[in-house]
Amino acid sequence: MKRLAKWRLISLFSILALVLSGCGEPYLSTLKPAGEVADTQYDLMKLSTLIMVGVIVIVAIIFVLILVRFKRRDDRIPKQVEGSHKLEIIWTAVPILLLLILAVPTVAATFKLADVSPMDKKNSKALVINVRSHLYWWDFEYPGQKIVTSQDLVVPTNEKVYFNLKSTDVKHSFWIPAVGGKLDTNTENVNKFWLEFDDKRSNEAGNVFYGKCAELCGPSHALMDFKVKAISRDKFDAWVTAMQNVKEPQKAQSAVAAQGQELFNQSCIGCHAVTPSNKMPETARLAPNLSDFGNRTRVAGVLDHNKDELKNWIRNPETYKPGNMMTGKYPEMSEEQLDALADYLMGLKVQ
Repeated sequence: MKRLAKWRLISLFSILALVLSGCGEPYLSTLKPAGEVADTQYDLMKLSTLIMVGVIVIVAIIFVLILVRFKRRDDRIPKQVEGSHKLEIIWTAVPILLLLILAVPTVAATFKLADVSPMDKKNSKALVINVRSHLYWWDFEYPGQKIVTSQDLVVPTNEKVYFNLKSTDVKHSFWIPAVGGKLDTNTENVNKFWLEFDDKRSNEAGNVFYGKCAELCGPSHALMDFKVKAISRDKFDAWVTAMQNVKEPQKAQSAVAAQGQELFNQSCIGCHAVTPSNKMPETARLAPNLSDFGNRTRVAGVLDHNKDELKNWIRNPETYKPGNMMTGKYPEMSEEQLDALADYLMGLKVQ
């Protein structure tokens, strides 16, 4: 009975794993590629899977065939045929051939995806984004456009976007599952790569993808997400212009929000910036840039974007992201102060 119960559990978990393998969203799945890099990697994954499954099937057929056909029927010792040159050549040549079939497209794809020469050319027109990872959030600088965003990465579709990756604290890993494989962000060197966001498949995903940290970096590693907005080049240029036109901190739209702005200037401005200029001093880039906070879809990358969740986050960030760098950096606030600060932050909208 105990053995039967164990087999039931194994069967239940196997069925559950099969069902869960079908779960996913188009904006967060490597099995629904949405760009040239993702397509290339997906094709390599299918090729390697096909080769592995093919080997397993052939070996299983030979195994069963030998069990059935050469089953021992008496005590006679069969004829010894070790040292067959033909068989040795076959089982040596076949793996080499399979490795070549897999290695050639893999090496070719590796060199193709590693080519970042256009971003290093003098007076290059390529779009370059400097990605900086922090505990536990992301910072995106557009040096050519002289703007900075945090948590929200905005990119044009149907063209290569080049990235410089660096970490400000510990090793992280930059990964947008639906668009391309991950690459580490290190403290001691800059890693470079490129991605391309397909316009048609971006539209199918609602023009929104989500990125993640793919390197264990601390207690809130699983919560280190960011949003990617993939839009046409015309809309991207309009977004850049709107961001560049924000020269000064936006003014509060109500009396309550004005109180929140005053409170922000007293407690938060030392770490957070509220203008997207990349000329802000480093002291104002210790925490996410909030210049377009009102247009975000998540608070702290993990909570629903509304006033109540924002107040919950400010009240006790350690509850939602253990080990974050915001905990204990400002005085406790009353409910009235939280309401005012939340009103001000939710009103920060560039477009």
